[in-house]
Amino acid sequence: MRQTRTFAVIGLGRFGAAVAETLVEQGLEVLAIDNDGDKVDQMSDRVTHAVQCDATDERALRAVGIENVDVAVVSIGEGIEASILIVMTLMDMGVPEVIAKAVTVKQGKVLEKLGVARVVYPEREAAVRLAHGLAIPNQLEHLELAKGFALVEMPLPSRYGGMLLRETMIRSRYDVNVVAIKRAPDPITGQQPGGQEEVNFQPAPDDLLRDGDVLLVIGHETDLKRLQEEA
Repeated sequence: MRQTRTFAVIGLGRFGAAVAETLVEQGLEVLAIDNDGDKVDQMSDRVTHAVQCDATDERALRAVGIENVDVAVVSIGEGIEASILIVMTLMDMGVPEVIAKAVTVKQGKVLEKLGVARVVYPEREAAVRLAHGLAIPNQLEHLELAKGFALVEMPLPSRYGGMLLRETMIRSRYDVNVVAIKRAPDPITGQQPGGQEEVNFQPAPDDLLRDGDVLLVIGHETDLKRLQEEA
């Protein structure tokens, strides 16, 4: 019985290529497809399989066995018409999960109506992260989870250095949850334990915080902003 899901990435522009390479880095099988032979050649030694074909042609897709993948990511840059045709073909072929890239909200709504599992807006999401970082300078990363809620990565406020997690009263004071702590290097050696980044994914109330730690915090945008502004 197959233990891991297999993926197809259609369209090997910057976004599609990055998705394909990252999936492979996670140990997953990836079928990369593009009608540009140069792009396929560039990816041939970076993914499980890379093939040149016209993804708008159902026969071509069947020939490369795309109906056998678990997830297909459609990352076509030449227009919404091609994306719609490919998405419809994949769904008709029975691909269990189809994810599609969109440039505009209007395009995204069309793709959603077709029934894709998820619509991704790479440029918009990058812009949102940049805007959050500019608005709140001490925020390292921002990931929107649902409307109004997010996961943020932020440096430990200096006033909490040397305190136990429970002593900070972050949860009761700001109504947010610390879900992980990236440990700062040892203050004496300047090194991470074992030479690798240490991340505590199950922080306990009696965990000691130290200057240089990074917090991963989840909560409502308003509460997260208040915590960061008072940091």
